[in-house]
Amino acid sequence: MKRVPAPAHLRGSGQLGAVTLDWTAVPWSTMVDHYAVYAATGGSSYELVGKTVYPHFVHRGLGFSGVRRTYRVVTVDAAGATSAPSPAVAVTNLTSVTVSGRPIARVGQYDGKGSEFALSPNHSADYPKTFPADVDYTYGTSVPNQDWCYLLPGPSDKWAGSKNHRVRFRFDLDAVPAGDLDLALWLIDSHATIPGSAVLSVNGREVERLTFPAGATKGSLIADSTYPGSPLKPAYLERPLPRSLFGPGQNTVELVKDQGSWIAFDAFGVYGRG
Repeated sequence: MKRVPAPAHLRGSGQLGAVTLDWTAVPWSTMVDHYAVYAATGGSSYELVGKTVYPHFVHRGLGFSGVRRTYRVVTVDAAGATSAPSPAVAVTNLTSVTVSGRPIARVGQYDGKGSEFALSPNHSADYPKTFPADVDYTYGTSVPNQDWCYLLPGPSDKWAGSKNHRVRFRFDLDAVPAGDLDLALWLIDSHATIPGSAVLSVNGREVERLTFPAGATKGSLIADSTYPGSPLKPAYLERPLPRSLFGPGQNTVELVKDQGSWIAFDAFGVYGRG
């Protein structure tokens, strides 16, 4: 009997809350039903973590502290026969700055929910009258459920005026930071087809353009991505902010949504290192 070929060249990369695996597909002469992906942590035995028909798999829901896992993949053909396991690869998911760092200023709880913000969970149509000049939030003074909207609309959103929108996040520092800081921007969801991008600036200096992954277009109506079966697609963006951008007194981090449609916030904050 012809042996089922094993996947080759398994490789992986760690992200926040996830690990992405890729491998070389077996030859077309093999009638593949699926690939079975197995993972082991520490000295534990391998457990099935997913199946896919593609030579690509994302292992999600891994939390935000880095854990080293060993993966291997098995080919399963149309008759149910299995290959030997692929050579193993060890991958560690990234540790979030919300775990490794110390919070300097933040709005939201980093809990997969946006219910603590203004207009949540489904009153986005009230944005133009509630935030006619967009969001301008001062840490320690402003109130999340009044002063920070659960959505940041973009120019593709007719209900918000088909124009660019921004959030300004202000906080005080006693002095220039001793080291670089980090931005932690977590989303519970975004628009499925036109999530677009936004320009990130600190104290009027552009840092970079943030591109948002496609979501599920449900976060404008639902505030919780954590319950079983939730249709939302969270995303986690964390970026370094050079210390040279900051000064003593009030500092402002600004996000200008000038491309695409809305994003739905989980939390937004600035963290120190160590």
